[in-house]
Amino acid sequence: MTPLTLIGKVVAIENKPSTAYSFNFWASDDSKVGIGTLVKVIKGDLSVYGIVTDGVGFTDLGSAMHDYIGCEGDPGLEAATVRPEVRCYTASVLRVDPEEPLQPVPVAPVYLADDAAVCAALRMDYKDKTGIPVGLYQNGDELSPVYLDSEFLLGPEAAHLNITGVSGLATKTSTIEFMLSGIFAHYKEDIAVVCFNVKGSDMLFLDYPATLPKGHELEARYADAGVGGIEEEDFGKYAKLDVPCKAFDNVRYYAPFKADRFNLNTLRSNEELADNVYPLSWNLEDVIEYSGVFLNRDDIDAKADALISYIQQRVVGRKVTVGDKTFEVHDFAELNAWFDAVKEFMEDNEKPEYKTHHIATIRKVSNRLSNLVNRYKGLISPDTTHSDLPWDEGFEDRHIYVVDVAKQDAQAQDLVFTRVVSKLRERLEAKKLGVGHVIVVVDELNKYAPSDGSETYLKKTLLEISERGRYLGLVLFSAQQFRSQVQKRVVGNSASFMYGRMDMDELATPGYQVLGSSVKEKLATLSKGQMMVRHPHFNQPIFIKFPRPNILRGPDGIKVFPPEEELPLAECVYRHLSKLDKDIRRNDIKDAIVGVDEEKVVEAMNKVVNDTHKSEKPLVYFKSFLPRKPKEETIKFSDVRSDFVNPDPDDPFAY
Repeated sequence: MTPLTLIGKVVAIENKPSTAYSFNFWASDDSKVGIGTLVKVIKGDLSVYGIVTDGVGFTDLGSAMHDYIGCEGDPGLEAATVRPEVRCYTASVLRVDPEEPLQPVPVAPVYLADDAAVCAALRMDYKDKTGIPVGLYQNGDELSPVYLDSEFLLGPEAAHLNITGVSGLATKTSTIEFMLSGIFAHYKEDIAVVCFNVKGSDMLFLDYPATLPKGHELEARYADAGVGGIEEEDFGKYAKLDVPCKAFDNVRYYAPFKADRFNLNTLRSNEELADNVYPLSWNLEDVIEYSGVFLNRDDIDAKADALISYIQQRVVGRKVTVGDKTFEVHDFAELNAWFDAVKEFMEDNEKPEYKTHHIATIRKVSNRLSNLVNRYKGLISPDTTHSDLPWDEGFEDRHIYVVDVAKQDAQAQDLVFTRVVSKLRERLEAKKLGVGHVIVVVDELNKYAPSDGSETYLKKTLLEISERGRYLGLVLFSAQQFRSQVQKRVVGNSASFMYGRMDMDELATPGYQVLGSSVKEKLATLSKGQMMVRHPHFNQPIFIKFPRPNILRGPDGIKVFPPEEELPLAECVYRHLSKLDKDIRRNDIKDAIVGVDEEKVVEAMNKVVNDTHKSEKPLVYFKSFLPRKPKEETIKFSDVRSDFVNPDPDDPFAY
């Protein structure tokens, strides 16, 4: 075993005595000691582990005037007397072995911590059982792995991770990506991840590496786009942490439609990326129970709430009778017809109420619900078709499901967050999700759970996860620029925290008073790839380094795979159906839909895409939902194309 490196000695003086919780030591000039360094004090059978929190350097000079006179006012002149300089550091005690009796730290030699000492100091006895690599602690020239306890990161003892740092410099997204890689590699139970992409293209290329293997077909395009891979030293960090240096293997993307209901509203629209991009579109039965999300605060009173509950429980999805009319309410058109029948019934019978609900309340709720399709175009379907996450099939272990809401307005984002997380909670509680644990990744927590008094369903949902999610296996990984401006109960329920480069104004807020001035100054100057970690097993915050994820960054991905403009209906149908059957040709789709009303085509496409019992012949199945054409009127796309025999090679439909 390599001996520990001796760096200094504990010093205890009258005005700065040693205590059981902190001590001071001087260190040699060439020692590699700085803020955050882990050290070990040894005296006999006693070992004291500490972390450096402050440091000073001084000489025996009484004042600056003495040095000025000694150099005759010339900074380039050597003083006649070379004065000794001493560097003294303050360290907080992390652990004492044996723990009893707890006494002041004795005057004894101080050593630089090695891997074993780092493990002991941070109480990482769990590293081989439940350890999740978070990064590397630098002790001198060596890098020691640091692990978080999965039972305190993912439950059941505690859960949730919160990351804070300034935009662009704190690498919050990269930190989450690396943490997920470590969890997939080391966590011993089944787990899936749901990421909400809320900023541009941040998380839209998780399945593409930043550094390609030599000879890869995309190598030239990466070079043309100026995509820089990860550094050589990062590969060594991955090896040290035993984490595969690669992109994620199993990622599925979901995005709402645009207003046309066939183009997806996402920046991941390049044809080469279409294989794992799916629509997210909900019908009346999907959203009616979340009415509180999309109704204005002024609309939600006891009367309106009672009527909506009645509609949800007694009307939607059921056969209902109003007077002499019978309805089956499954979509918004049928719901509007039911409302019209109710109002007509009340007028004919001169009644101010229907089933205890007043006419004014009925008119208000009717008006609000009938406008949902227009307010949430592309996200809410006017008909019964819907496309959703794989709730019925079940989530798969080590899969990531990215829900892209970056191009949605605040209300639509609120609805998406609330419904997806609510469904996760319900399925986990019923043990019907397919996996036992789910990590929900949310950025921009300042926006979605602000500390001001505003209350939204999304804020309530995030609070619900943070307070009760760990009992179900529902874990929140959140990030924001300003922790002080996030609802305290949301961040306060996180067991683990990471801090990247911080703004000095943020560090001046009351929440950071527990940190020493030197630690705050270091936080304000951290470089990319450096983080400060707080974890239940660590008595003090620890500074670590982590490698850059081998994942294509959003802006680079946009350069390599430029988003496409809005596509014609036929092309969108082809791309969705060709995922189910690679033998389908573009002209097959064109021939099937020529002359058919666009809404009917969209409805048929969505039925096929989201049918959990898909036919072995998707094209035939798709055609079965289209209205039949009279035989004499049946035409083929090839019959109306004058250039079909000699097609234009630049035309995607000309073959």
